[in-house]
Amino acid sequence: MPFSFEYHDPETYRRKARLISLAMAGQLIVFGLVFSQLLVAAFGSSLWLNALGVFLGLLATSLTFAVLRERPWMTEMRYVWQLKHQLSRLSGYLATLRREMDQGNHVALHLMTAYHQGMVQLAELNGRTLDDDAEQLGERARIRRLREERGLPEQVEGFDPNDLAAFKRS
Repeated sequence: MPFSFEYHDPETYRRKARLISLAMAGQLIVFGLVFSQLLVAAFGSSLWLNALGVFLGLLATSLTFAVLRERPWMTEMRYVWQLKHQLSRLSGYLATLRREMDQGNHVALHLMTAYHQGMVQLAELNGRTLDDDAEQLGERARIRRLREERGLPEQVEGFDPNDLAAFKRS
């Protein structure tokens, strides 16, 4: 299934991420305490029962989160999870993609463009600046130049993760 880049307002994303993180942390605390208290009341006091209560609280919080993640108000969060997942997949192939891109492989150039575009977007959404070292700046400039030479737009709309199958994982 192809991955498409989407625009999401960074401020809205960060606000929602903070709220959801606080809500989930609060829910974990409440569930952990409730399960621990129930186990201690039923079986007596034990460190292991308290730990089991916290584990059950974590499990209940995770299940709740899994159910809620498809809600419309979670759109930005879902997109960022997908973006991180796709960037992680691409990063496993970077050495091969770089080598193939330098040999004129159009698919590798497309995937490298998507990787850098995704990294920039992720940094923007998180309110951070990229740690632009000379190597990254040089690579981005090289990608931009190669795309320009081939008459391709500077950015891509997305990519198909199945394209990675043609490359060897580095």
